[in-house]
Amino acid sequence: MKRTTYLLIALLTLTSCEKWLDVMPNTDVPAKELFTTENGFTSALAGLYISMTEENTYGKNLSFGLPEQLAQFYDKLPDGTTDRNSVYIYDRETSGAYNTKGVLANTWQAQYHIIANANNLLKWWDLNGATVLTDPTTRSMIRGEALAMRAYLHFDLLRGWGPMHYAASDEAKSVKCMPYRTVADHSKQPLLAAGEVVSRILSDLHEARECMSYEKELDLSDPTNDRQFRFNYHAVGALLARVYNYAGIRDSAALYARMVIDECGLALQSGNSNDPILSREVICGLSMHELEDNLSAYFAYGEKMNTKYYLDISTLNALYETVGSESEDMRAQGTAFHRNNELQYAISLKYIDNDNEVIPLIRLPEMYYIACESTEDNRQAATYINTVRNKRGISKAKDVTCDTPEQRIAALNREYRKEFYGEGQYFWFLKSHGLTGTLTHCPEVTLVEENFIFPLPDTEVEYGWTQENEEDGEGNEKSADNDNTITPKA
Repeated sequence: MKRTTYLLIALLTLTSCEKWLDVMPNTDVPAKELFTTENGFTSALAGLYISMTEENTYGKNLSFGLPEQLAQFYDKLPDGTTDRNSVYIYDRETSGAYNTKGVLANTWQAQYHIIANANNLLKWWDLNGATVLTDPTTRSMIRGEALAMRAYLHFDLLRGWGPMHYAASDEAKSVKCMPYRTVADHSKQPLLAAGEVVSRILSDLHEARECMSYEKELDLSDPTNDRQFRFNYHAVGALLARVYNYAGIRDSAALYARMVIDECGLALQSGNSNDPILSREVICGLSMHELEDNLSAYFAYGEKMNTKYYLDISTLNALYETVGSESEDMRAQGTAFHRNNELQYAISLKYIDNDNEVIPLIRLPEMYYIACESTEDNRQAATYINTVRNKRGISKAKDVTCDTPEQRIAALNREYRKEFYGEGQYFWFLKSHGLTGTLTHCPEVTLVEENFIFPLPDTEVEYGWTQENEEDGEGNEKSADNDNTITPKA
């Protein structure tokens, strides 16, 4: 398989750029050697994708890990924890249990580490790209993917550390929450207002999309290419739809969502037998080598099932609105969850029966949900969400209506938790829509706004940017380059 071969090559070549990935970026000695060949550029880009599969990023913390724990999707609690609310302790380290503060600090550091290396690649693209990358398509691809990755990583940081219900008020947009790093070093960068972060994310994505315009006709259903496992042209469009929807810019969100639906070549699946992750709907995902073995500490069935990330069958029934012994919704059936009827436990098969070894970042149904939320036509809104529901096996007799904004959000709330179980999306849906209160599937937990806003890690508070040490007398930021030149603020 082309993707597997490419990945194995990347793993082998990473030994030559391992120092670049781990070294302080401002040393640059290994980079000067790495970025003198096209293979060096492509290996460095592959290294970034591999870094995104590590535990502190999308190999756990930002996929099936912390967001799903915060959404109370698991009844198996780590280390015998009995207090489900302890996962929301963000302000102090806790021994055993969740230690959410430590998880957040590790995730923040890991995301910015990958961002710094993406910036390093972009810096060398500016320096050497025109001479080393002689093929225009390859040159555009590398820049486009690096920009898209930088935007994606920053956006997930914003979803965690940014304000509640961003689209609801100008006050939320003015909250200073995080840096947007475009420099390839560890220099201190200012905390930006959430609105400025969104603006920079969109700027990177629009440039990335222009870089990737050579593959407008890309058909992601074509099994001969591996572009589903990279930030391809359609993935950038899908991410634009996601960000515009988050920002409450509905016309743009609807535009990009519809374009992806119409142009990416993928179709909604009507069955998930031997494919519970619904890999043929993945617009962009990560390939994790030996995924089942790597994630066996979290997902496995058999006699050790009760030591994994399981949920009670009663919780599963509440999540999927199951009445009776079997749901008509394929997302709740035995092709999606393994049930132990004796213990009354269930466990998701998404990371057990995953032959394509994919961790999904964006899947096609989200585009239907965004189109549902953002269109002005109530009937069309209902069509979008019911199209997904019908494909999942729910009869047309149970179609939902979307005649008011409240009906739309209520319907989407139910569908997000069903569709993206184990993928780290539902908690962000709740936050972006300001949905606090008691969880239907976990009545012992009542979410409040404080549960949705992550505090800055201690290192960022103690050693991060301050106006006094990062501005000259005229309010200009110091450049991150070693020549200490001054770059005017945008």
